[in-house]
Amino acid sequence: MAQKAIREYDAKSILARHWDSYFPNFNYPYQTILVTSGEELIKASETTHPWLKEKPLVAKPDMLFGKRGKNDLVLFKVNKPGDVTLEDAAKWIDEKRAEKQSVYFSFDGDEPQGEPSVDYLTHFIVEPFTPHDQSEEYYISATVVGDDDVLYMSAEGGMEVEEGWDEKVTEVKFSITATEEEIEKAIRENIPADVKEEDKENFAKFAIGFFQAYRELNFAYLEINPFVMQGTNIELLDMVAKLDDTAGFMMVDHWGKIEYPTPFGMEAKSPEEEAIEVADSKTGASLKLTVLKPEARIWTMVAGGGASVVYADTIADFAGIDDLANYGEYSGGPTTGETKFYAETIFDLMTREPDPQGRGKVLIIGGAIANFTDVAKTFTGIIQAFENYQDKLKEVGTKIYVRRGGPNYEKGLKDIKEAADRMGLDIEVYGPETHVTDIVRMALEEK
Repeated sequence: MAQKAIREYDAKSILARHWDSYFPNFNYPYQTILVTSGEELIKASETTHPWLKEKPLVAKPDMLFGKRGKNDLVLFKVNKPGDVTLEDAAKWIDEKRAEKQSVYFSFDGDEPQGEPSVDYLTHFIVEPFTPHDQSEEYYISATVVGDDDVLYMSAEGGMEVEEGWDEKVTEVKFSITATEEEIEKAIRENIPADVKEEDKENFAKFAIGFFQAYRELNFAYLEINPFVMQGTNIELLDMVAKLDDTAGFMMVDHWGKIEYPTPFGMEAKSPEEEAIEVADSKTGASLKLTVLKPEARIWTMVAGGGASVVYADTIADFAGIDDLANYGEYSGGPTTGETKFYAETIFDLMTREPDPQGRGKVLIIGGAIANFTDVAKTFTGIIQAFENYQDKLKEVGTKIYVRRGGPNYEKGLKDIKEAADRMGLDIEVYGPETHVTDIVRMALEEK
């Protein structure tokens, strides 16, 4: 499962879109907006979101980091929490986005730990303030642990739920084959004992709907901390979510338009990385690309996420991490066209500049023994990419090493060897009789 974090705004929007299907017994007003400036917020209040002028507000960054309260990045008034106006929120957003902010990801109590990430805040979520008592705050989350889905529930929500986790949080595991009846029964039997008696039935109904939404909407991780329960009225105060992006091609209508933002403090994706991400979202296969150092000489095109880790570690052992240009995978049975696009993206990147030290580039096309990916079909896509980039590959002195096994691998290896020889490309080809990472040793080991 490939997990990708999404904004709190998008997580709430997905649940709101399907609210009646999973939470028919509860009311959720879903008044929330994502903005990048105070001016944008003011304009929205005059057009699509008039409630911004009518209600007290809460504002906070929406940039894939938690502990926003402890980082003093949540706007509400402690003494008079209902007093944040539209103008207050707009001013605060513009102040926070005007200069870089230091964000700590770990705290010991209220004391920050480690070094902060420093970057500009660019996206903010703004919502109505919800008056409530702390006893009305609850916690719920679900994620994948090994082969099981696990539901976590607590009668205590908020920033401190992680402290004393074992005592405060109830954990319920479900196998992937668990039926709806088994899930409902297990949830009802494990409602935290300290949930208020008058809330227990509603808590159970909400938890059942929550877990069903988590599974059916293909979340990889979903957390609400806290949600406020006032009878049948629900407010989702804070959410964290990751999607199983391998399901993106079949969830377009369910998720709507989803952005996978770069986490706070990290460099933005390159156009090539974004293009592969878009292609990945449109297929049932897995296409991943991270450009680590575009001027480096060693490039990989590896089939499978597990194999990608092994190859990257082996390259680092032999040559050092500074020589590794990229990290990624193509797997899950990509089509010939998808493989060609992926290969051409890598070939384009690796042939833009020669190695600064005058060495030839190294292209490692590796992978374990495939279970169901047709090796010949994917290699046809690579061969087509060779056709278009053969001259550029030769200009930067590319030496190609191939190791692959799986369905149709004999034909795939034969085809890619013959095609490369015909084009005058320097290539060595090996099958499953060769250890999975031996081609790294062959390419990089000091002779």
